[in-house]
Amino acid sequence: MRYIITFLLLFLNWVIWSGMLDAFHLSLGVISCILVTYMTHDILFKREKFSSKHIVEVIRFIKYIPWLLYQIFLSNIHVASLVLNPKMPIKPELIRFKTKLKKDISLTTFANSITLTPGTITADIIEGEFYVHALSKKVADDLLAGEMENRVAHIFMED
Repeated sequence: MRYIITFLLLFLNWVIWSGMLDAFHLSLGVISCILVTYMTHDILFKREKFSSKHIVEVIRFIKYIPWLLYQIFLSNIHVASLVLNPKMPIKPELIRFKTKLKKDISLTTFANSITLTPGTITADIIEGEFYVHALSKKVADDLLAGEMENRVAHIFMED
């Protein structure tokens, strides 16, 4: 079942992003998605049986995306204001903090969300401890406030 769901998710994503609906491109998409599904089927779904919990996680993740896009937008404005300010008040720092997240998928989602948000980059994760480069004190403080971590924890039922 996890092979089928992984394939369908990948193929749907492929169709949306490629925009090519002719037989040649669709067949390439099917072949590519089959290969990727075979190699990575256990990333989305560990050796667990598929349950309604997975559907809840997908729905929660879909609800998380608009919030993340809004944070990316706000961060873009903040970074632009830092760069366009004649004094360039950039004060980069490497922050370190322990996370409450335990699952690999939670840690990966959180790390990617941090890196997607302008002004921050996840440098490393060592035994549940994040090392993040932040462009300014405000960016670091916003991250340490924990809202993003709490939202990711909620998606994967770790709260």
